[in-house]
Amino acid sequence: MTHSPSLPLATEAADHPYVFERAFNTFDPEVLDRVYEPDAGFVPRPGLLTTGTERLHANGEFLALRCPIRVAPRHTYVVGDLALLIVDFVIAGTAPDGSPVHLTGTATDVARRGRDGHWRYAIDNPFGVAEETAAPA
Repeated sequence: MTHSPSLPLATEAADHPYVFERAFNTFDPEVLDRVYEPDAGFVPRPGLLTTGTERLHANGEFLALRCPIRVAPRHTYVVGDLALLIVDFVIAGTAPDGSPVHLTGTATDVARRGRDGHWRYAIDNPFGVAEETAAPA
């Protein structure tokens, strides 16, 4: 998998959430999708797992809010080429329609180190164990 040299991928698992933050804040779904493995899963709301073009579309809905994300990694656990990342996040600002946006959560994510030494999401579960829908409609 290739990636833009303007957005270097993480070579340390603990840095991956910050790479995600930089990619998210471009508001470009194609750039954001580079931080995922090709078959990675994304959970845009509890109980819904998306992959492939559905993942790209679901992430595009978050990016359409045009509000930046800020991440605060809480824990990183690495075993071999797998990492469990627990990351607090806030997406806040004003959407293009003028409505206020304030989404928060604690992500429970799985990243994998690829053959190229870079980390990418295998599973991105931004709302962790949340039971209510907290994603954009």
